[in-house]
Amino acid sequence: MIIKNNINTNIEINTLEDLHKLKPFMEVGNLKVNKSQIARELGVDARTVSKYINGYTKPTTRNSSSKIDRFYPIIKELLSDESIQVFYYKRVLWQFLKDNYSLDCAQSSFRRYISKHEEFNNYFKKRRKNYASSVAPMRYETSKGQQAQVDWKENMEFVLSDGEIIKINIFVIILSYSRFRVYRLSLSKTQDILLSFLSEAFETFGGVPHELLTDNMKTVMDEPRTNYSKGKVNAKFQQFASDYNFKVCPCIAGRPNTKAKVEAPMKLLDEIRAYNGMLNYDKLNQLVTKLNNRINSTCHTATGKIPILHLEKEKDSLFELPREQIRNLYSITTVSVTVNPQSMIHYKSNQYSVPPEYIGKKLQLQIYDGQIHIYYNTNLVTIHKVKNQKLNYHPQHYVAISSLTLNNPLEEIETIAKNNLKMIGEIYQNE
Repeated sequence: MIIKNNINTNIEINTLEDLHKLKPFMEVGNLKVNKSQIARELGVDARTVSKYINGYTKPTTRNSSSKIDRFYPIIKELLSDESIQVFYYKRVLWQFLKDNYSLDCAQSSFRRYISKHEEFNNYFKKRRKNYASSVAPMRYETSKGQQAQVDWKENMEFVLSDGEIIKINIFVIILSYSRFRVYRLSLSKTQDILLSFLSEAFETFGGVPHELLTDNMKTVMDEPRTNYSKGKVNAKFQQFASDYNFKVCPCIAGRPNTKAKVEAPMKLLDEIRAYNGMLNYDKLNQLVTKLNNRINSTCHTATGKIPILHLEKEKDSLFELPREQIRNLYSITTVSVTVNPQSMIHYKSNQYSVPPEYIGKKLQLQIYDGQIHIYYNTNLVTIHKVKNQKLNYHPQHYVAISSLTLNNPLEEIETIAKNNLKMIGEIYQNE
């Protein structure tokens, strides 16, 4: 369509987008345009013609809402300064929303969404500041069954659902070839616990790796390995290594990147911080197990293989497990006991006290580090040293037990209890 005007200029109008060319001539040359005719020829409404003449342009992109938008208030609350939950990685927040709020989107889409919201993106920038590292460890691989790397995620503060703040330790061992790993949660990291966890991990692997790469933790090394010294392995740990037929390979002190395969997976454990204030200790154990199973069943980013399937190829190259009698020496078993009317539990013909509020209840006891650890559910009730003595009381327990039968003032009860305990110690001590 060609429109001629009095200025003798030809203007070609083929689409709505061409109509803006008429505007200058309408303003300067008093050009009159039959908008109805143009609308008929272009097959549009006359009002649309007016709109395009006045400079309207059709947007090249459309504003569409994201399905993640409905999670915006939840994300804002989780990342607020008032929240006790902690997220160091966008991946962790994505997984948390998937597991607890039915978020259904790809991780890449979620990361883009967070990056587009400055207040959310800044949260992760601040959290990540202390995680930056300029050290790039040299990559190396080992053959099937050759090596496992072990470490602890130490003294992590966690807020239980009842508000109690505890410090937890998470043991990690990873087979270097298959990347199959085992996580275990503990409130302490003594040598007996370490040996028990290693023994259980080897049973889970279905065999023993040829060598174990560790740092210079005191439960393994009496003297650290340095650039100038081979170090000295602890006698008890060396005996464990001999029983299981593996070689102890400590890293040089100050070089954690030597065991980068186990250091990197530690970051995945930051996911449990997202559950601050939501779980009791038992549920926290279950979360660690769930996380462990999920990681072993997910394609590893470095190898491109699924660890639990790759483990099957590695098992035949592992050393055989020692006989059961040897394994039992290092296992920490849990025994269920009932508190008697005297507020005592039995262990190997001897009795040990607990607070009287547990009379008649079933408790669990574990023996390690030469001590009896007594639990109610997952709550630690008390600890006793294993003794060669028939009756073993903690003074505070005996005072509480005495208070149930005596109506005397507390000071008198404490005096009576002290005297009685002295007599009990003399009479019931085994020869």
